[in-house]
Amino acid sequence: QVQLEESGGGLGLAGGSLRLSCTASRGSLSNYGLAWFRQAPGKEREFVATVSWTGVSTGYADSVKGRFTISRDNAKNTLYLQMNNLKPEDAAVYCCAEGAAGSRYQTYDYWGQGTQVTVSA
Repeated sequence: QVQLEESGGGLGLAGGSLRLSCTASRGSLSNYGLAWFRQAPGKEREFVATVSWTGVSTGYADSVKGRFTISRDNAKNTLYLQMNNLKPEDAAVYCCAEGAAGSRYQTYDYWGQGTQVTVSA
């Protein structure tokens, strides 16, 4: 069973940057699609970004397009989310997920516990 662990969350400034990482403490990320989702208090889980297992294909929610970049390093068994030009509405718990690439959370089999991102205006 795959176990995913996120890191890199914390407090960011509006207009600033943070980089999230997701590693597999058990199992491999190499052969599967990966994604980031987020959930803010009182809101539903929201798709953020996805990447194919090769890393060639990516997809983003409109709310983060042009500001966030998803990438993966299969050799390091790690997924990344570079978040630039942060906005207060980006504040949420960010979770990584492994499964079929895409924006639907139902297609992902394994999830991390999440890392909190807070944005200060």
